[in-house]
Amino acid sequence: MEIGFIGLGRMGANMVRRLLRDNHRVVAWNRTAAKTDEIVKEGAEGAYSIQELVGKLQQSPRVVWVMVPAGQATDDMIQEVLPYLNKGDIIIDGGNSNYKDSIRRGKELTEKGFHFMDAGTSGGIWGLKVGYCLMVGGEKETFEYIEPLLKTLAPPDGYLYCGSHGAGHFVKMVHNGIEYGIMQAYGEGFEILKASQYDFDLHAISHLWNQGSVVRSWLLELAESAFEQDPQLESIKGYVEDSGEGRWTIQQAIDTNVPAPVITLSLFERFHSRQDESFSAKVLAALRKGFGGHAVKSNQ
Repeated sequence: MEIGFIGLGRMGANMVRRLLRDNHRVVAWNRTAAKTDEIVKEGAEGAYSIQELVGKLQQSPRVVWVMVPAGQATDDMIQEVLPYLNKGDIIIDGGNSNYKDSIRRGKELTEKGFHFMDAGTSGGIWGLKVGYCLMVGGEKETFEYIEPLLKTLAPPDGYLYCGSHGAGHFVKMVHNGIEYGIMQAYGEGFEILKASQYDFDLHAISHLWNQGSVVRSWLLELAESAFEQDPQLESIKGYVEDSGEGRWTIQQAIDTNVPAPVITLSLFERFHSRQDESFSAKVLAALRKGFGGHAVKSNQ
């Protein structure tokens, strides 16, 4: 197929490379022209404006994949592309957008005569090698039209039509919430091992658990690799960001009265990791001293 691709970040550039390897024609644009130059050397056609990108697309309907940060940046990019598209053309949002934004965008674009697909994309920096897991929402007919692109980007059985507008990003949202809980459990487990009276080899244990254990996983393989490179993780600060999808998952659980304590606590632990010193812990220490005379540690 033919596709216009907007956004050549860590995932976007590798997605273009995967498409090129399967002989799709890709016209690529990035706000930083140097990244466009780089991907042109690998076989893509470069565009140095949105108008040029759309103008180089010859198939009808034209397909434009947007891979930029979620939120206002995605809205702005869609608005920038629209004046150059014809009715019936297709915009795919492959970023980590809130599913409610995808529902809104789908409605707005459909009313204007365009087609919109939301594609939750998982795979990170490994997607070029192993493929991207794609969770797709929108019109079924449009999904079928872009399916050759999805087959190239995904591993076997690695893409799914999830339902109407927003469904793809909804599934990706919950996927990331589950990811939070799994990662937190691994982190706590390895800390218990590290704090024990034994001199455990965490790399050896993570490797062992990946051999047929019920807790084996790709995330555990990444932990094994991390422990191999830095057995005590001394080079890493224990500061953990969140992309927003964990928060959206928890809010959805609240809105639909679904108990989700593990995902919720895993998000709060990420907040905890960003504190140099916990004020709540200071309050606890002061209260213990007040009611029981327990000793406190001074900052003096």
